[in-house]
Amino acid sequence: MKLTTITQVTLDGVTQGNGGSTAADREGGFVRGGWARGAGDDSTRDHIAATFQRADAFLFGRRTYDILLSFWGTMDDLKRHPIGVALNAKPKYVASQTLTAPEWANTEALGDDLFAAITALKASGEGELQVHGSSRLIQWLLEKDLVDEMELITIPVVVGQGERLFAQSGRDVSMQLVSSRADSKGVMIQTYRPAGTPSYVTH
Repeated sequence: MKLTTITQVTLDGVTQGNGGSTAADREGGFVRGGWARGAGDDSTRDHIAATFQRADAFLFGRRTYDILLSFWGTMDDLKRHPIGVALNAKPKYVASQTLTAPEWANTEALGDDLFAAITALKASGEGELQVHGSSRLIQWLLEKDLVDEMELITIPVVVGQGERLFAQSGRDVSMQLVSSRADSKGVMIQTYRPAGTPSYVTH
């Protein structure tokens, strides 16, 4: 399966607190949550829903899994939304060593050897394994060269604090732009494929 990451991000690279309504949104004293609420027009909302629907399976970090479960997995009106239908019906894999009895149907914790488990999933057949949110997991996936495509949904705001998508220090990756568009509210949706190591000036 192709592993695709889909991330809402600010112009300064922050992923924390896009919804602003959970404890994780406020970790580390973050007080500028909710920056993605109301962002984007109908075309972007339709695109996000269609993205969830086209997935064959989902991969989440533990924090993102718990957040999504609390909304899409428990609230009846959200379960009926196209995103909720996709999340509830399709396989969900969680990068966690402590999740032993998942309460969300079709969920499997990947356990101790995360690299082996994700490599096996990617080799298991055709389709798309999607990662939503889960910025810490994405950093690890990039380090391990497991990402096939990255979609960034960039909200036109600078929040100046919070956890960011890319680590302060980590692997360097050149990116090839696959597609790009902007909606009527200035939200950018860009898809990239990793393309090896960047070139640098040498002296």
